Amino acid sequence: MEIDELIGNEFSRNIGLLSHAEQELLLKSRVAIAGAGGVGGVHALTLARLGVGKFSIADGDSFDRANISRQFGASRRTFGKNKAEVLAEMIREINPDAEVRCLTEAVTSDNLEFFLEDAAVYIDGIEFFEVAIRRQLFSRCRQLNIYGVTAAPVGFGSTLQVFAPDGMSFDRYFGLKDGMDKVEMAAAFAVGLAPRPFYLAYLDLRKIDVAGQKAPAVVPACTLAASWVATEVVKILTGKGAVRPAPVYQQLDMIKGQFVRKRLVGGGRHPLQRFKKHLLLGKLQKLRGNNGL
Repeated sequence: MEIDELIGNEFSRNIGLLSHAEQELLLKSRVAIAGAGGVGGVHALTLARLGVGKFSIADGDSFDRANISRQFGASRRTFGKNKAEVLAEMIREINPDAEVRCLTEAVTSDNLEFFLEDAAVYIDGIEFFEVAIRRQLFSRCRQLNIYGVTAAPVGFGSTLQVFAPDGMSFDRYFGLKDGMDKVEMAAAFAVGLAPRPFYLAYLDLRKIDVAGQKAPAVVPACTLAASWVATEVVKILTGKGAVRPAPVYQQLDMIKGQFVRKRLVGGGRHPLQRFKKHLLLGKLQKLRGNNGL
């Protein structure tokens, strides 16, 4: 199908908010999404309907009943099926001409180069506790001049951080370094994602399973995160609107009705961030109990 035909039909309602040239650029661009679950899957489908035409999607997991509440690829029909393959099929149902590179395994140091090949933007949809591979991905994106975007569902809200190739690095923003164990990295990642922890007013911390690497998540937060990510992709690819890379962070909590956009001066090295990480680390270690990660 010709691009002009796609723009004139499937994506015609985008025109007016996107120009024809901007829509064409999206159709010719590739995004790489690691993770096809609660956030990665919604990111992929939102971008497909926005008219992004090329995808690299990686996920080694399969859908099950616990995914129904927040993962748009999950249904009785898809239980037991690989998440990346299901999302690839759904994208092609939206746009039969979409080019989808599907990895039915998690991103690792062995397949990272293939996963990021030709990508204009990398989108983080990896499980929260998997911080080590995140470090590798964002570091390699920086080297390859690729923008990296992460938007985490937190409570009934979302956070947003954009990492520009020439801006503050992922490790510096989150205060991450070699030698940290998995729980310490998770604590540093959490306080960097949400410097203003609005969600603590209503989150039951006892429901966080540190050993099982599970935490509460709801679908409104996932769809909000996807909306933020898709808009940032448009800005990055078309130049439409200002991109505010790290150390800027943004948070919106829909239960509390609070929004903040600020610069995290010094990133994870800031004394207040280090203090918050120390407090959260103590709570996570207590929750972990005798079941180490």
